[in-house]
Amino acid sequence: MYVLYEVKDHVAVLTIDRPDALNALNADVLKELEQAVCKAENDQDAYVLIITGAGRAFVVGADIAQMKDLNPEEGIAFGRFGNYVFLKIENLSKPVIAAVNGFALGGGCELAMACDIRIASEKAKFGQPEVGLGITPGFGGTQRLPRIVGSSKAKEIIFTGQNFGAEEALKIGLVSQVVPAEELMDAAMDMAGKIAKNAQIAVRRSKDAINAGMQCDIRTGISGEIQAFAICFATEDRKDAMNAFVNKEKIAAFKNK
Repeated sequence: MYVLYEVKDHVAVLTIDRPDALNALNADVLKELEQAVCKAENDQDAYVLIITGAGRAFVVGADIAQMKDLNPEEGIAFGRFGNYVFLKIENLSKPVIAAVNGFALGGGCELAMACDIRIASEKAKFGQPEVGLGITPGFGGTQRLPRIVGSSKAKEIIFTGQNFGAEEALKIGLVSQVVPAEELMDAAMDMAGKIAKNAQIAVRRSKDAINAGMQCDIRTGISGEIQAFAICFATEDRKDAMNAFVNKEKIAAFKNK
């Protein structure tokens, strides 16, 4: 097994565990990653998913040893499958936090970008070094990176193929937090716990509205937001929380109904 899965306090933790290859993504790892993501989607006890890596790397990239002999048709198949898995992560109904513990290069950086929120260890390293291997990013890097950091900075990162550290990632908006290495999982669990305590229907509808809005004009996006807003008014959570607020009370927990 290359992908470990566990749940505690409504937070699922998915750990890519192939440390001998710095968690490089080969076909087997991608298949297990897909299976674990599907498990998280269907796990009623999991409200938030954290993805991290074992050892010194988050994910060092796609497995070059496997890719080096691929022909164009096989390259298409590998790229399609990687993107299929990463789109599943991006479109998971539940929030996904990348806890980037070390190297997040190529496919590793692309995996982190498919997550909703990225927290980095101060030891983390990022980059899209594919052009130095004679290829383009293949798991969404040319599409997600410009959406996150802007076109000019994304082109600089991809065209130069240079790696950069966690503080630079924070500066350009690729990650939202940088923490000491020994505090990474605590920070990720703390954030996940705060998300898990909120009304999950509202959290998930918010994710849907944000993701959809990033792909369309603002008028269309606002229309989607209004629909998400209206749906929440049919929930018990909205009624309970608003009544508690008006009565200057706090509800013990949301029913997620």
